[in-house]
Amino acid sequence: MVIDLRRCVGCRACMLACKVKNFVPPGIFFTRVLTRAFGKYPYSGIEFIPVQCNNCADPMCAKVCPTGSTSQREDGIVEVDNNKCIGCRYCMIACPYRVRFFYSRQQTYFPVGTTPYESFGKEHKAYQTGTTMKCDFCLHRVEKGLEPACVVTCPAKARYFGDLNEPESEVSRLIFSKSGFQLLADKGTDPSIYYLR
Repeated sequence: MVIDLRRCVGCRACMLACKVKNFVPPGIFFTRVLTRAFGKYPYSGIEFIPVQCNNCADPMCAKVCPTGSTSQREDGIVEVDNNKCIGCRYCMIACPYRVRFFYSRQQTYFPVGTTPYESFGKEHKAYQTGTTMKCDFCLHRVEKGLEPACVVTCPAKARYFGDLNEPESEVSRLIFSKSGFQLLADKGTDPSIYYLR
């Protein structure tokens, strides 16, 4: 994935799209938009930085998982098998990006009970309490040849998704032509999300 920070307007549509398409429980956000102020008045500004699981090429989370519930697919996407996860949270500690979440208890968005959306979501995406969860680039969409929900929804067209191993792909060309960089590259995980500035 490539995220163009110059195009991101901080609308947080990516956060909502992720919540809706993945039926993410209350209090958990697989993708977030951080805000950073820079400069001094009158030469100051604000930068929006979307963050999510980087689906690293060398994921620390998978290395420390004692049960093998966190694994990497051939296409590079890192996924969590909630049937194997014991909730030890080693992966959360090992992740330098702090983008993994622990699903401690079931709760609803409103105190009156489950909404139709939540009921529908439970039928399609059953999250288990006592396990960890994270972004998987909308794996259910990618397997159908679709782009992740955050990419499709972005009104500013700040997100791009494709094959980093294909030199002629749009993401590869953007990274090369616009000097794409990885967050916390010094951690040695080789993140699969590049940023443009």
